[in-house]
Amino acid sequence: MTTSMTPTTPPLQPLLSDAVIALRAPTQVWSGRDGDLGAAPIDGVYHGDVRHVRELVLECAESNVEYISVAPDSASHVVFGGLLRGSDDATPDPKVRLARDRRVADGVLAESWTVASHLTEPTRVTLRLRLRPDFATLHEVKAGIAGIAGRTGSDGDALAVTVAPGAATARSGNTSFTLSADRATVTSGPDGAIEAVWSLDVPARGQAEAAWSLALHDDTMVVRGADGVWPGTARIAVPEDADPRLGRWLDTALDDLDALRLTLPGHPDDEFFAAGAPWFFTLFGRDAIWAARLALPLDVRIAASTLRVLARLQGTAHDVETAQEPGKILHELRATPLEIPGEGVVLPPLYYGSVDSTPLWVCLLADAWRAGMPDDEVAALLPTLRGALTWLLEHGDSDDDGFIDYIDRSGRGLANQGWKDSGDSIQWRDGALADGPIALCEVQGYAYEAALAGAELLEAFGSAGGAAVSEPAASGPAASGNPPSDGLNPAGLRAWAADLRTRFAASYWVETPEGRYPAVALDRDKRPVDTLTSNIGHLLGTGILDPAEEEHVAGLLLGPTMSTGFGIRTMSSGAAGFWPLSYHGGSVWTHDTAIAVHGMHRAGLADQAERAVVGLLAAAEGFAYRVPELHGGDPATRAGVPTPYPAACRPQAWSAAAAITCLAVSGARADVVAV
Repeated sequence: MTTSMTPTTPPLQPLLSDAVIALRAPTQVWSGRDGDLGAAPIDGVYHGDVRHVRELVLECAESNVEYISVAPDSASHVVFGGLLRGSDDATPDPKVRLARDRRVADGVLAESWTVASHLTEPTRVTLRLRLRPDFATLHEVKAGIAGIAGRTGSDGDALAVTVAPGAATARSGNTSFTLSADRATVTSGPDGAIEAVWSLDVPARGQAEAAWSLALHDDTMVVRGADGVWPGTARIAVPEDADPRLGRWLDTALDDLDALRLTLPGHPDDEFFAAGAPWFFTLFGRDAIWAARLALPLDVRIAASTLRVLARLQGTAHDVETAQEPGKILHELRATPLEIPGEGVVLPPLYYGSVDSTPLWVCLLADAWRAGMPDDEVAALLPTLRGALTWLLEHGDSDDDGFIDYIDRSGRGLANQGWKDSGDSIQWRDGALADGPIALCEVQGYAYEAALAGAELLEAFGSAGGAAVSEPAASGPAASGNPPSDGLNPAGLRAWAADLRTRFAASYWVETPEGRYPAVALDRDKRPVDTLTSNIGHLLGTGILDPAEEEHVAGLLLGPTMSTGFGIRTMSSGAAGFWPLSYHGGSVWTHDTAIAVHGMHRAGLADQAERAVVGLLAAAEGFAYRVPELHGGDPATRAGVPTPYPAACRPQAWSAAAAITCLAVSGARADVVAV
């Protein structure tokens, strides 16, 4: 009898930390450090929610390609450098080099391959491009169940490949791509694989080039790329006495934010930030709002356009399957339903399962108005504002206990509907999971701030403003505006907020061996869930805490169980459920720390904000200034660099926008200079 020593493993989510990405939303290319695609599960050319190409390889007939460098020039441009020593002479110094220049645009991947020679005689090299179509869905790739052969599309449509001189087209259902390879011989095999071959005559001490491109198409996409350059990338003059790491982080972060911009069909001028690569190249209400809010010091316009995009999709009816309610701001927009294997979760294409997007929308509107959003643009959103405030007062409390909460009534939606939306994110200090409905602490802070901000806006604008922003998006309902409830007036809103603040103070504070602090949530039985978490950092600056409480909370967040030296942990190391590589139970999320910094700054806690910024700068340096979605919660004393969370998205919009918050609170005066 023989036994195999090869372990069997279930499908796993691809790791991302060592992969190279080039992107221009909604298009992205993931590869190894040699530029080839196919060795790692994440590798591929993606457009929207479909991986069009699984494998893409550069080969030279006369020599192995030995790569020695990878140089990201920008979010959309990467250059890989290699040697062709099989075509070289016998001297020690390499004299034949290959530069692989990759550029990504909306729906386009283009590469140029330049062979440069320092030989005294001309030489000939034969370069071959091999690529394999795939058309697997992004959801299949994330679940680790996407095949590599790509014989059929994601919906079962057969793969068809046609070849023409210097070109080839692969199609499956509504998705396709066309290869254009000038001066190459293009062929395809019975399995759908495509090859393009160039014979290059390289002159003595000269160079020769081959170039090709892919044009990617998907008729079902519900998002589009944005045109031009984001104004927020205007040059920022950071004073000489500022930490030099801040300028480096900003350079990378602003470039990433520019590449993450999207629009919806029919409204090309209203941009928003895609949540992040690779899984979230679409509209997420919470993510888009927070990214725009953190970026407000540099750009009011994308905040205004984000508000309009979400207003067009505001809920108008009660629907259990989509978690839609009148006035509610959506959670997520997709072209097709999203199934999360093994969790029983199936989210419809337009999904409203977010408890915080609605109050955060109101907060962003108020912040944008104060930052200079034109009055007429604010007035046009007053019907949406009234609808959001009505949701807050009439629909946000599912069990009539006076707090804004959530529970999944469909049985197929998200079990947790705050920003920590994994199934195990709301835990008791002993590690047990809390039962819903869940009333998160930070959501009460958002709601308090939103009610006061709404009162200020209604008072300032009165009955001004015209029709709601009501044009329907391609796949969602129109926001017709919701009639105000009887209590929807400035005085009523302020009274509601004052009552919420009083009840919060009476219901949320707990005492544990780690001290006194607000519980992460109230559970089904109105018991305060007693784990110390980063959620309390979101309360800072909202006004729901008094100044002494804010200072106390900031001190806890910067204490040894919460602060790593690279940012603030999502969960205290003193909790039973803590694990440094838990998605929401001990890891560090850059945006999460930045929100705490934002709150400290607004609360007048300048020293505490500066201390937290120092940690984020250390993390940025450790990740070569492209800070991922999250990283491990190990202390900085354990190693000189932060521990990667290997499946973390990067770039991520709100992680990138955190750099702008650090700039705003760092004490460095930044002069924005128009391009």
